[in-house]
Amino acid sequence: MCGTCGCGEHHHHHEHDHEHGHGHQHPHHHDERIVINLEQDILQRNNLLAERNRGYFEAKHIFCLNLMSSPGSGKTSLLEETVRRLKEKHPLYVVEGDQQTSNDADRIAALDIPVFQVNTGTGCHLEADMVNHAVKHLAPVDNSILFIENVGNLVCPAMFNLGEAKKVVIVSTTEGDDKPLKYPHIFVEADVCIINKVDLAPYLDTDVEVLRKNILNVNHHMQIFEVSATKGTGMEAWCNWLTDECTKCK
Repeated sequence: MCGTCGCGEHHHHHEHDHEHGHGHQHPHHHDERIVINLEQDILQRNNLLAERNRGYFEAKHIFCLNLMSSPGSGKTSLLEETVRRLKEKHPLYVVEGDQQTSNDADRIAALDIPVFQVNTGTGCHLEADMVNHAVKHLAPVDNSILFIENVGNLVCPAMFNLGEAKKVVIVSTTEGDDKPLKYPHIFVEADVCIINKVDLAPYLDTDVEVLRKNILNVNHHMQIFEVSATKGTGMEAWCNWLTDECTKCK
């Protein structure tokens, strides 16, 4: 959270829309109370606005997903392939979160769907007010799908509700099979897990079955998809699920 990770010390962000497309100190008890109160206040304000976002999405039957992962998991490649397969079937919109650059937003915009870039500066996660601002610019139509690609981070994004219908955590085989055990909170919070880059598993020490087992040990309700975004493996099942869930929103 901002009070502990320091990402709120310079709290500012920049947005761009595309029409198409360390020293350690031991604080005194008084200081700890201040930090805890600050964290609670930040989360309370965020959650209130997240509920406002959720009400908007539900009223317009917009299926909103919060995509979370560490950097390099293939999150944007997965989103690109998903867009290619679904853009003729559903109106699609994307909010791209990164600390700097519009590289990922440019990749999505090249697929000719509306995308809005949010640069968080030193911030390591998106917050509900950023999503609210982005959605006002995107103005998604009813019965659409909104993908929020969060900042690459396996800690803070899980703590901030954005008003999404589903949280999706992406983990790649290149990260090893112990990620759910090392970063359990994000897997506990997520509704869906996508194991990406399964085509590379034969060349790695990662055991996909062990990874799946570790995911389910942390969250036995988790729905899991095994995919290769670049090869297309497993993408049909993932996209069919998205279509089914979008239908339920109507």
